Amino acid sequence: MTHKIDVLVMGGLARLHTLLVAHGFYPVAISTGLCLSLFAFRAYLSRTWTFSFLLWNLFLAWLPYLCSLLAVTLHRRYPRRWWLLPFPVLISIALFPNAPYIITDFVHLTERLPVPLWYDIGMLAGFAWTGIVLGSYALRILQNILRAGVGTLLSRVFALGVLGCSGMGIYMGRFLRWNSWDLVTQPRAVLYDIAIRLRHPLGNKETYGVTLLYAALMFIFYLALTAGPVSSPHEERNASL
Repeated sequence: MTHKIDVLVMGGLARLHTLLVAHGFYPVAISTGLCLSLFAFRAYLSRTWTFSFLLWNLFLAWLPYLCSLLAVTLHRRYPRRWWLLPFPVLISIALFPNAPYIITDFVHLTERLPVPLWYDIGMLAGFAWTGIVLGSYALRILQNILRAGVGTLLSRVFALGVLGCSGMGIYMGRFLRWNSWDLVTQPRAVLYDIAIRLRHPLGNKETYGVTLLYAALMFIFYLALTAGPVSSPHEERNASL
């Protein structure tokens, strides 16, 4: 009996490892560890919690990735139970802008002695890069799920739509100070802020500039980070729990 339990546990851990390898968990985990180490060393040197908001932003960047892992696991374990997917998929999409949002934290960059400026540049770059990778991997997982159901073309349209909306999400987060959860707590106010800017494009050039810039950046990052052969449904099934 004990032997059977050990076999089941080891089998489960092996499948978990395969899933994590297939979807880039270990690189982003190492990158996250580096970010946390850089922040901890900075806090030690300065005896302050300056840039502590990066920890919260990095946590938020992990959420869409984790939701996408949950979605692909459910999709492969229960392929006929499509009703299990909308919740983790929609949550991942709603939280997606939090991943590339960290790029905009460079706005806080200024020399703060005794920590040299070059150190803060490197630390911010590490956090921003980790957020970009988390977002790209999350979207790749969701695109692969959709591709298996509706085909390559529509899955690409979906990915482009999410990347475009991420540009708007970054603008709303950085300049309008909205959060992802405000879509649930204050949906009418959020939608009004979006609609008024869509209705008067000439009076909101900053909105379109920021949206297009960061959507384009994420598009390039996404292409670069997900280049290569796309996993087949059979390969993804073997990589699921």
